[in-house]
Amino acid sequence: MAVDPLKIAIRGTTQDHLPIEDIVDGMVLLKDGSCVSVMQISSVNFDLLSEREQSALVYAYGGILNSLNFPIQIVIYSNAKDVTYYLNNLKNAQDKQENPLLKERIAYYRKFIEETVKKNDVLSKAFYVVVPFSILELGIKSMQSQMLGGIPNFTKKEAKGLPFEKEYILEKAAASLAPKKDHLGRLFSRLGLEIRSLNTKELIELFYRIYNEETANVQRIQSASFETPMVTTK
Repeated sequence: MAVDPLKIAIRGTTQDHLPIEDIVDGMVLLKDGSCVSVMQISSVNFDLLSEREQSALVYAYGGILNSLNFPIQIVIYSNAKDVTYYLNNLKNAQDKQENPLLKERIAYYRKFIEETVKKNDVLSKAFYVVVPFSILELGIKSMQSQMLGGIPNFTKKEAKGLPFEKEYILEKAAASLAPKKDHLGRLFSRLGLEIRSLNTKELIELFYRIYNEETANVQRIQSASFETPMVTTK
C-alpha cells in the first residue's frame, strides 16, 4: 500500500543540525564530546586612553596571551540594537513635560535619535572568552571513536553519539575548566577588566540570539526554568 509522504511525521529537530548536544552547569557540551565554557569580559574605550596608557595596555595584553598554556577563543558578538522602546519613553516624557522649553528640547533630541538610527545601525557589542575542553583529554577511547586511520570519521554509524557517558564528560570537563577560568580571571583583572562565566540560563539565551538574530529582539524564550533547553518533537 502506498504511503502519502505528506502524512509522514517529521521527527527531526533543529538541534540535529547544530553542534551542541546540551548546556549543563554553565558548560556547553558538543556532540563530539568536547565542552566549552564561555566567559563574558568587560571592555575599555581604547581611544580615550593616552598614548602611554595604550602602549601599557597592549603590552600587558600581549603578556597575557604569551603566558597561556592552553588555547582560548576571543569572540566579539555584535547585533543591531532596537531603540524603539527608548524612543517611546522619550515620547512619553515629552507628552508629560509641562515646561515648554524642556518639551521642545526632548522633541529635538528624539528627532536627532530617529535620524541617527535611519542613517546608521545602532550596534551593541559583547566580548566573550571561550575556554575549551578538548575531546582528546578524555583519553584514547574517544580518539578511536572519532578517528579512522588518522582521518575524522563522520559517516560511520558507530562514530555518532558521545564517546562517553554525559555525566562522566561533564565531570571531567568541570575539573579541567575550573582552574583555567580562575587563571583567566586573575590575568584579566590586572588590566582592570571584569570577567565572569556565563551560567546555563545566560548561555541558552546567548545561543538563542545567535541562531535567531531576526526574531530574538521581539520573540523571547518562553521557558522560565531553563531545565529543558532542547526542543524535541512529540
